[in-house]
Amino acid sequence: MNKKILIIDDDVDLCTLLSNYLLRKGFETETAHTGAKGIAKFADKKFDAVICDYRLGDMDGKELIAALKEKVPSVKVLVITGYSDIKTAVEVIKLGAYDYITKPLIPDEVVSILNNLLQKPVESGATDSRTRSIESSQEEGPISSDNDFFEGQSPAARALYAQVRIVAGTNYSIILYGESGTGKEVIARTIHNMSQRSDKPFVAMDCGTLSKELAGSELFGHVKGAFTGALQDKVGHFELANGGTLFLDEVGNLSVEVQATLLRVIQERKIRRVGGNKEMEVDVRLIVASNENLQEAYRKGKFREDLYHRFNEFSINLPPLRSRREDIMPLTEFFLSKAKAEINKEIAGIDDGVLQIFQQYSWPGNLREFRNVIRRAVLLTKPGGKITSETMPWEICGTNAAPYPDANQDIKMTATSTSTLPPVNLSEEKDILREAAGKAEYETIMSVLQQVNFNKKKAAELLKIDRKTLYNKIKNFQPINKV
Repeated sequence: MNKKILIIDDDVDLCTLLSNYLLRKGFETETAHTGAKGIAKFADKKFDAVICDYRLGDMDGKELIAALKEKVPSVKVLVITGYSDIKTAVEVIKLGAYDYITKPLIPDEVVSILNNLLQKPVESGATDSRTRSIESSQEEGPISSDNDFFEGQSPAARALYAQVRIVAGTNYSIILYGESGTGKEVIARTIHNMSQRSDKPFVAMDCGTLSKELAGSELFGHVKGAFTGALQDKVGHFELANGGTLFLDEVGNLSVEVQATLLRVIQERKIRRVGGNKEMEVDVRLIVASNENLQEAYRKGKFREDLYHRFNEFSINLPPLRSRREDIMPLTEFFLSKAKAEINKEIAGIDDGVLQIFQQYSWPGNLREFRNVIRRAVLLTKPGGKITSETMPWEICGTNAAPYPDANQDIKMTATSTSTLPPVNLSEEKDILREAAGKAEYETIMSVLQQVNFNKKKAAELLKIDRKTLYNKIKNFQPINKV
């Protein structure tokens, strides 16, 4: 029996074309040009799926889905949307829509998604490489088989993965925004694995570690003798990633000169090694990441505006772990399983008190910090035992209930009560005044660290010292206070 599809769109031509195409593919279709008429038809007949435009003349997608779900909670809805509507469409997914179909519509893509939705084999005529790529990216369930990938189920995580699914099958350049440790490279690799380029190289480059002189060589390569120390030809990251995906982390750190060369490469799709004359054609998809807003950076003159617009065909914001608290428990199991396998140690589990600490802690280092905390705990726990608070880093146990401060919040640098601090052993042989000053400095540093949840970068900024100085001061306190 053919599946019945209801198409609701105020674009009459689109309704007619899509209806005729689906009829040729073996579906039964009916159309409606307003939300009200669509709801009325849906109430009169049984449909296997509904395809609706997000923007209708009489109502939007949210209202329409709510009305359809009220009548048949299990109805499967596909939302037609433009890329500018994706953020809102993600919210529609949370209301129960199955997936998006983006404009301009690709008929084979629509059929592929419908077949997945209806659990029906894809017809042989609709399985070109692009359709297969989009089909795989639209399936429910894990979006990556990568052993290092964890797909959370919190609202913030689901919104993230919905955007990953929709952009993975395209060739769009992407900007990934997110705090340190939120998994930008993992998301970039996941997008690559879901794309048509998955059988080609994925190459990652950290622009934050490169000097101005070396950046051009690393990106584009160099020829022997191009500069002092160039003892042989070098293949750059663009050549290594040819046909695949190049991920540039902390791209905002590139010098203006390198940005200009990068812009030309993107425009012409050709590279020339440093010191060389031969041009080589390259086909590379670019995914870049930044901790700072590149739009703000170009407004301040730190980043080229034209290069920003080349990158910004699509942007994704990665949520911090503190906004994904529903994922903390499953993440605990995920990281624990990996850590046990890594060092081949069996652990009975995690104490409930530790799980409470995990839920209350702000995780300024995000997923990276969480993974390292679990690995450390597994290493320190006896085989067959449970992970307890004794295996936790001091900064976590000391501030497990402290709120994460707002970035613009002024923090009062007042000394913590000495009764809450580790005892300081004053030696009779030392200068009493120097010891008192050292103790006061220690208390001030500890107070600031506690108020910023031991985010050392933020603490150093507030104390107006660099991080290295802060680390050295903390290290100097440790032998006395056993911190």
